[in-house]
Amino acid sequence: MLFRDSAAAVAAEILASSLYFRLTEQFVHVHGHKPGAGEIRSWERSIPTVVNALNDAGLGQVEVLIEYGLPLTSKRADIVLAGRHPKTGEPSYLVVELKQWSQVAPDDDDPMLCHVDAYRQPQLNPIEQVRRYCRYLTDFNGALSGHPERLQGIAYLHNASEFGAAGLTEVGEDPYGRLFTGERRGALLAHLRASFSPASGASAADELLAGRIQPSTQLMRVAAEEVRERERFVLLDEQQIAYRTVLGAVERAKRSDHKEVVVVTGGPGTGKSVIALSVLGEMYRRGFTALHATGSQSFTKTMRKVAGARKREVQELFKYFNSFMTAEKNSLDVLVCDEAHRIRETSANRYTRAEHRSGRPQVAELIDVARVPVFLLDEHQVVRPGEMGTVEEIRAAAGAKGLKCRVVSLDSQFRCGGSDAYLQWVVRLLGLEPGGPVRWEPDDKMRLLVAETPQEMESFLAARRTEGYGARMSAGYCWRWTTKTVPGQPLPADVVIGDWARPWNVYGDRSVDGAPPAALWATDPAGFGQVGCVYTAQGFEYDWSGVIIGPDLVWRGDRWITDRSGSKDPVFKRATPDGDVDRLIRNTYKVLLTRGMIGTIVYSTDAETRARLHALAGSAITFANA
Repeated sequence: MLFRDSAAAVAAEILASSLYFRLTEQFVHVHGHKPGAGEIRSWERSIPTVVNALNDAGLGQVEVLIEYGLPLTSKRADIVLAGRHPKTGEPSYLVVELKQWSQVAPDDDDPMLCHVDAYRQPQLNPIEQVRRYCRYLTDFNGALSGHPERLQGIAYLHNASEFGAAGLTEVGEDPYGRLFTGERRGALLAHLRASFSPASGASAADELLAGRIQPSTQLMRVAAEEVRERERFVLLDEQQIAYRTVLGAVERAKRSDHKEVVVVTGGPGTGKSVIALSVLGEMYRRGFTALHATGSQSFTKTMRKVAGARKREVQELFKYFNSFMTAEKNSLDVLVCDEAHRIRETSANRYTRAEHRSGRPQVAELIDVARVPVFLLDEHQVVRPGEMGTVEEIRAAAGAKGLKCRVVSLDSQFRCGGSDAYLQWVVRLLGLEPGGPVRWEPDDKMRLLVAETPQEMESFLAARRTEGYGARMSAGYCWRWTTKTVPGQPLPADVVIGDWARPWNVYGDRSVDGAPPAALWATDPAGFGQVGCVYTAQGFEYDWSGVIIGPDLVWRGDRWITDRSGSKDPVFKRATPDGDVDRLIRNTYKVLLTRGMIGTIVYSTDAETRARLHALAGSAITFANA
């Protein structure tokens, strides 16, 4: 949240021209960068319309929460109003989604989407947008989860006439989603008076802000119900647009023997795998032929175990990218390619039979097999030589076949407590975005700590586990991995740092001495105590993440130095260019540093690098003060 006060006080701030300066200052603190000119312009033009309406309705004491952050995500509601209900006296809340649009038209095929001249891509219908915000809040805020009737939602198109917004209400209206236009300002005032009394809303706002934040619905725990039974994830904004884009493509393919490609891009935790499961579940329920595929053995095996625990046909929905070398063209309605940044040049490997070694690009195989191939990817998570899943590659492959390629970008993320500031800190730390490393400014979403020893890191994580949190330790691939173990013997402690030694996660498909198989390291509680690598951590999340930065990436002077001799990853061959090794090692640590939902504690084996991390993490949140 950027600002909170009564409607009367906010009006005074606007009159004094100080509100937007305070919003900008707080925005920088929360997000780590300045708001764009469009954001500031929307504040200046939209916020007064709500504040003036409240004061004109005699509700100057209703609390106005500006840019209220939805729990465990970087999504923000434009305004949440908090007060007392005029009849019951109970807390009453109203989520307000503000739009400056003057003209908007619903999509011809899908009323959940709409078109605005200022945007090339379709937008989510604002009624549906605010409705989903309300549903999400009742799922994740303890002040509302037991009292969903306290919450309402409206979309206010203050520049639009009824004619300019005609058709949006085709999605239906309910307490969580109603539409008001500038032309119906009188009806808005009546709705505000029906929702709030003139009494102070301060205590109601306090209650909302103090509401217990329930844990994020973690992907694997609900996979079975998502695929087999019903929708459990509430998809927000771009997530819902991506989902509806896929469903629209499927319907067009069904109606007119049509084929097109959909690409969904986003960083870690933006909900790509949630969208993948939602699409797969919907296709499964509708009776369409659909499969899920990844290039990750860990992710695929975990999905098979969790989603298909009691139903073999569900297990068969989860494949690998190289499963379609001999498949017939368009034999599927939908193929959902999750973690598509792991697409390789071809599907052939040393086990491929000679007659199947066609040399055909893997991306072409994946496009050919389905009427609607869907690719979900993050280009910053390419961690192996030969991985080539990028928007450019997929768009080019689709274009070569004369196919339309729709691209949807996911901006907001749900991992790392929904902290955009933390993700920005990580990518700048590692030099994956320009500007250089910056000092971490603590926010209320994500915790960052630096350990002086691996013992400190492990002890801290073990203490979090006793409090009921999940935790894992992972490291760069800087120690040799014993791949064969003697039956009946414990895992060898390959990761040795001074007098501290721990095993890598199990290599293979069988548990060893109580440690889970590699594919289940991230999701089985017994995975704590082994050190995971990028190949077992990628695609997963846990509450607390401990990351060991090994000797392959060290800080010297004013920059990072990648030392390929410090890496023991067998995928790096002599022929692998130094530039590729540098990029892939940095991407590896980006993946490891963005697995945590609540916090990350990081340790480097190099003293100079630890000193630099301590300086960047800030003295207020080093390990001693955790």
